[in-house]
Amino acid sequence: MKGDRIIAVENLSKQYRLGMVGSGTLREDIAGAWYRLRGKEDPYLKLGEVNDRSTKGSSDYVWAIKDVNFDVKQGEVLGIIGKNGAGKSTLLKLLSRVTAPTTGTIKANGRIASLLEVGTGFHPELTGKENVYLNGAIMGMRKSEITRKMDEIVDFAGVERYIDTPVKRYSSGMYVRLAFAVAAHLEPEILIVDEVLAVGDAEFQKKAIGKMEDVSSGQGRTVLFVSHNMKAVSSMCTRTLLMQNGTVAFNGNTNEAIDRYLGNEANGDDVLFNGENPVENNSSIVLNYAKILAPENGVFKTTDQIPIEVSLSFTESINAFHLNMHVWTTSEVRLFEASTDAVEIIKGDRKTFKFFIPKRLLNANQYTCNFNFVINRSKVIYSAGKLLKFSVIEAVEENNLLWYGKTYGLLSVKIRSEVD
Repeated sequence: MKGDRIIAVENLSKQYRLGMVGSGTLREDIAGAWYRLRGKEDPYLKLGEVNDRSTKGSSDYVWAIKDVNFDVKQGEVLGIIGKNGAGKSTLLKLLSRVTAPTTGTIKANGRIASLLEVGTGFHPELTGKENVYLNGAIMGMRKSEITRKMDEIVDFAGVERYIDTPVKRYSSGMYVRLAFAVAAHLEPEILIVDEVLAVGDAEFQKKAIGKMEDVSSGQGRTVLFVSHNMKAVSSMCTRTLLMQNGTVAFNGNTNEAIDRYLGNEANGDDVLFNGENPVENNSSIVLNYAKILAPENGVFKTTDQIPIEVSLSFTESINAFHLNMHVWTTSEVRLFEASTDAVEIIKGDRKTFKFFIPKRLLNANQYTCNFNFVINRSKVIYSAGKLLKFSVIEAVEENNLLWYGKTYGLLSVKIRSEVD
């Protein structure tokens, strides 16, 4: 290892054969192992297909990850993001030595503590306390070191009442709380955390993220963090890998990685609507298009205004017409409603309606827009659900001023306040 690198990954690949363990014959398995032990290429290693879960493919061999290269410095918090099936968990399992690479090398300088999935490293028949000692011993710690940390671990996990109960009786949330407390407090040089934290409640997630920040910045330890929570990645990670189809599509600035990831998401198969689509359920109105005006990938910073445009054609006259827009999170939380002024419609009219969501209102998240067509001020004649989707990412810096450190909640609302 050179300089302050604590992890070096070179040409790392992992291949699986679908539907079968091993090569199919004992002779091929032994021969392949013998070649690998001598540092030679496995002659039975077939040329597999790329890890693209959206296509059926024709080969039984798939590269879960292929030719991955990156370094991690001591004290760095490295985010790893990407769609489900992109290779993130496979990469972490290789780094944690849970499974061996097909080709390539991993050099790690220090003890590794991993939290990959609920129950990893815990024996179900042992109590919580016994599992703490077991995990510490596996990491090479003395019993006295673990005992010194025990009270801190139990207090952080919040499972004092159940610490002498076998963990097979724990809920998934209790499992995760204790497992994370063990991994974070037993002083590993490298802490690897998968999306498993999502099992915990919001309070614990916030607590865990704070602990990871403390471990990296306060204690100079290294953290590898996989998450679909872009807000957590943005606020915590100093650098981010974007995984796509088993390869590293981007390695660099966290906000740029998130921008690319969310841009790919917005332009993927889950785009809800952005083009011509007549409203079939109401013959008096035709939806010509609904679109987000800029940027093209539908990814905005928290300091951006978000312009939205809807074009309608009318085949009947309407005395008073409103277009209502409802903004939701992708987790089905409705945030607010906006409405245009009432307009008089003459048969044959084509009207363009624009909405401008103000900057610094929406925090980092993904959002969808619904539209209601309202006549005579109150009668909804048609509801167009989830027509548009856009994403908001954290604005790190504007005019050399830091607008936000961490933001919590869904909205940033300026309200009047007084101090006596």
